[in-house]
Amino acid sequence: MKLVVVSAGLSVPSSTRLLADRLANATAGVAPAEIQVVELRDLAVEIAHNLTNGFPGKKLAAALDAVAEADGLIAVTPVFSASYSGLFKSFFDVLDKDALVGKPVLIAATGGSARHSLVLEHALRPLFAYLRAVVVPTGVYAASEDWGAEGLPGRIERAAGELATLMRGLSTARPATEPTVVPFADQLAALNISPSGV
Repeated sequence: MKLVVVSAGLSVPSSTRLLADRLANATAGVAPAEIQVVELRDLAVEIAHNLTNGFPGKKLAAALDAVAEADGLIAVTPVFSASYSGLFKSFFDVLDKDALVGKPVLIAATGGSARHSLVLEHALRPLFAYLRAVVVPTGVYAASEDWGAEGLPGRIERAAGELATLMRGLSTARPATEPTVVPFADQLAALNISPSGV
């Protein structure tokens, strides 16, 4: 399976990337997967060009393809002005409108204060619902004071478990094939009934 992580952190090191890595490792620990990280900071110029000319650059095109081909997605953004960052939103604006249909997505965010935790429900969840993704029930928000605190690891494990469950379910699903027609006589034989006894 392939797990793609989209991180919109801007600083180095980034608490957004730290949270993204912890979520990815926890998910892969439950459902083994190949992890690919998309750092939006490195794609900012190509995203801006794509918005103005409609054509993705080479690195952006590869990132968009990775997201479209993933079995599961982890999307993590820092909070700016009580919402996701403009860079984060711009990336999903240039993504094909059908790329996330039915795809399991774990949403997460980081911020300086716990007061912004509702960004998960008021901004991120509606965005991915609009894109017709399957958003896991548990979102993860990490404020500055959460690092090293007791609650964060539990939320990470719970959210990762939900994402892993969805990814495993979709990877075992098989595309619909033509139905197998079993002759009526064979059905009777399987039940130990002779045609004359019907």
